[in-house]
Amino acid sequence: MIPPVPSRHRNAVATRQAILASARKHFARENYENVGLREIAGDAGVDPALVSRYFGSKEALFRETLRDDDEKDIMDGATRETLAQHFADLFLEKDDAPPGERDIHIERILILLHSIGSPKAGQIIRDAVQADILDPVSQELVGQDTEMRAAMALAVLMGMGIMHNMLSIDTLECTPEEDARFEKRLTRIFAAALEPMDD
Repeated sequence: MIPPVPSRHRNAVATRQAILASARKHFARENYENVGLREIAGDAGVDPALVSRYFGSKEALFRETLRDDDEKDIMDGATRETLAQHFADLFLEKDDAPPGERDIHIERILILLHSIGSPKAGQIIRDAVQADILDPVSQELVGQDTEMRAAMALAVLMGMGIMHNMLSIDTLECTPEEDARFEKRLTRIFAAALEPMDD
């Protein structure tokens, strides 16, 4: 029996995802200006011309790296009551991703950290943070200073990401009892950032 020939659409989707995965890897490690399309294409196993064909430009590709593959926003079903635990879970990578798959939200944070000072990437980052993180989180909160509180929670998440991923300070290789205490403390920190102040 002759095996079915993969459809052109399926190949196009796979090529696009390979380019995007390669771009995320490079932008999570290097400043925007230091990443070249040829490097991205090389790691993806495609011709550099395909990067422009699928994404149009380096700026557009960078913008796509800040988005989720499945188009879930950072809230991912979290409510005001579960938001602190949800932020802790993002850091702890407690989701349904297959083992070994890098958490997309932490990877986005690394991309932000490496390129926030870039003249070209900086505005893309600011727009993405506002639209994809601060707006959804602040809209779920009530009371005063909702955007400030959302920004504080993001600052905690980014700080934890720096400590764990960039400085290689591991807080996750602990006993089950230590893990539970760590998660509880982290959730309390997020809650303190997100909750309104008692007047």
